[in-house]
Amino acid sequence: MTKTLKVERRTRQTVQMNKPLVTKNLLKEEKLLPIVITPNSEEVDLFKWARKSREELNALLLKHGGILFRGFKVEGTRDFHTFIREIAGDLLEYKDHATPRSAVKNQIYTSTDFDSDQWIELHNEMAYSNEWPMKIFFYCNIAAVSGGETPIANSREIYQKIDPEIRKKFEDKQVMYVRNLGLTLGMKWQDVFQTEVKEEVEEICRQNAMDCIWKTDDHLRIEQIRPAITDHPVTGEPLWFNQITAFNLTTLNKEIREEILRQYEVQDVPKNSFYGDGTEIEPEVLEHIRKVYEEETVMFSWQEGDILMLDNMLTAHGRSPYTGNRRTLVGMTETCSWNK
Repeated sequence: MTKTLKVERRTRQTVQMNKPLVTKNLLKEEKLLPIVITPNSEEVDLFKWARKSREELNALLLKHGGILFRGFKVEGTRDFHTFIREIAGDLLEYKDHATPRSAVKNQIYTSTDFDSDQWIELHNEMAYSNEWPMKIFFYCNIAAVSGGETPIANSREIYQKIDPEIRKKFEDKQVMYVRNLGLTLGMKWQDVFQTEVKEEVEEICRQNAMDCIWKTDDHLRIEQIRPAITDHPVTGEPLWFNQITAFNLTTLNKEIREEILRQYEVQDVPKNSFYGDGTEIEPEVLEHIRKVYEEETVMFSWQEGDILMLDNMLTAHGRSPYTGNRRTLVGMTETCSWNK
């Protein structure tokens, strides 16, 4: 081998060694959320890179609110679980859930079991509960034929855009989340609390500042009064952090809503939200909140193997209707609570 060839080979190797392993770009130039990270080579070991980049990724998450990992080799539930552990540690069990979701394995769950024709409005995961996950990860195992996006929105910007009078009203009154379990519609209290013993349910409610009212042996009403606005525990920024619209009866289409109200009083529907004093939230207020969500919504089509990492407080998420056999999985880490 000539001296010239040796020099050229060493030069190529040096360039390859100095080349970044990944590329970072905004999904949409005009939006901070999300930042997209893609590998610069098929040889990038996702897990090894994630482990070494944990501190950087946490900083990016606080800045952008969400990171989309695209183009990496992620082959199924096991890889998804491993990736989450490398970045964020042990996964959480999904307790006190308000929507149907199936366990897959090792604290990995289906993102939702709602019918494919249903729109799930933007919300912050478990904002109704006493504790919630700080980080939530979504993995596209099977992409829908059409639709099925996971819309996301910046909770910081939403807070800023909400009418100050509406913000003040929720700051003063807070929000009440009401669930009626054990009806012919909706979830059973045994599934929500993972027990058949009423005394255990009552103790869980007591420990988590939840009022529970036994209407019958099967019918349990739960009332939870929570803030609608809070500060991020790390950045200190004020956030619109709640499930006011996603929990509200008006999230259902008109036909379903009218049928439910033919069967039940408004306080007895499977799920609903009110002001913290129990009064109904005005339609125009709900409309305003939804309009702000719509203005801040970012959507993208899932590609199989995608992983979306969200700061659950900085970023709201939802789901659009879809066709096909969509399979999106979810894992959650790092609890926070109103008692922090």
